[in-house]
Amino acid sequence: MGIENDRKLVVNCLPLTEAERAQFTRAAKGMPQEFVGDPAQRGSMNWTAEIPDELKAYATAVIGNITPETCAQCPRLEWLQTWSAGVDKYQHPGILQPGSMLTNATGAYGQSVSEHMFAMMWAIMKNLHIYAVGNPNAAWQDAGRVISPDGKTALIIGTGDIGSHFARLCKSVGMSTIGIRRNPTVEAPGIDHMVGFESLDDVLQYADVIAMCVPSTPSTHHLLNAERIAKLKTDATVINAGRGDAIDTQALADALANGMIRGAGLDVTEPEPLPAASPLWSEPKCLITPHVAGGNHLESTERRIIAIALGNVRCYANGQSLDNRMPLKG
Repeated sequence: MGIENDRKLVVNCLPLTEAERAQFTRAAKGMPQEFVGDPAQRGSMNWTAEIPDELKAYATAVIGNITPETCAQCPRLEWLQTWSAGVDKYQHPGILQPGSMLTNATGAYGQSVSEHMFAMMWAIMKNLHIYAVGNPNAAWQDAGRVISPDGKTALIIGTGDIGSHFARLCKSVGMSTIGIRRNPTVEAPGIDHMVGFESLDDVLQYADVIAMCVPSTPSTHHLLNAERIAKLKTDATVINAGRGDAIDTQALADALANGMIRGAGLDVTEPEPLPAASPLWSEPKCLITPHVAGGNHLESTERRIIAIALGNVRCYANGQSLDNRMPLKG
């Protein structure tokens, strides 16, 4: 192997080209780096990360979404860089050692997820989801009045990379935007008016579109519940591409069935996959996609993931603080 026990070792699971591997080698400035990613996975929807057994004892840094079990098999692991934005499974106590660094790919998915949300919003406003359901039955039937986004208000809950991207898309078609974030004094591109989570109940009444982009935390669990859904306009549209448990699924199903809101677009559900018995599957006003808004569906997303990891390898080699640092729980 030729790797000394006191030296750092980066195990890179990204599916890189030869040119990209050369970039990472230069960024590491002589720090040992093993490239174990499969270039053939480039362009596929699901990348896999596996560390050869002979490297587990030496790895101090890993780039890739290895399993939590693999983390425990790497006793020297001090830094994990994921290619996902969500890192929930790595934050639980006992997965990474205390003091370890966990960084994610926040900043890579804003374009992809926000465009998916925007497409869902348009489809529901124009009844396209209803027409699509009727196509197999050759249903030549008018689905009724439609909505223009021009002049409407989008309430964006969670104004990070994805929420801010979505806000700018909304602004481009004449919408006004209200943002919700923990610290409302921090501005975000595309947001006209920022308020804190404590003001959520006060602004729900103004929303024509509720776009949810929040992570799964105790404070966001069922953030949109029956009580809050009841405060929405009857022609409001709910879009969720953050985490499924931010919405009370049964409350949403009841609201759709009773005509309390116009429609819902869900790329995430509680639980996942959504059980076949869920009434949302047969609800014509609900558009569901199987958690595909992000992933590697855009080539530009892959480039951004790689760029984020490259920058952090450079920082790691130079002993500098890493970008996209995420907290560990417990």
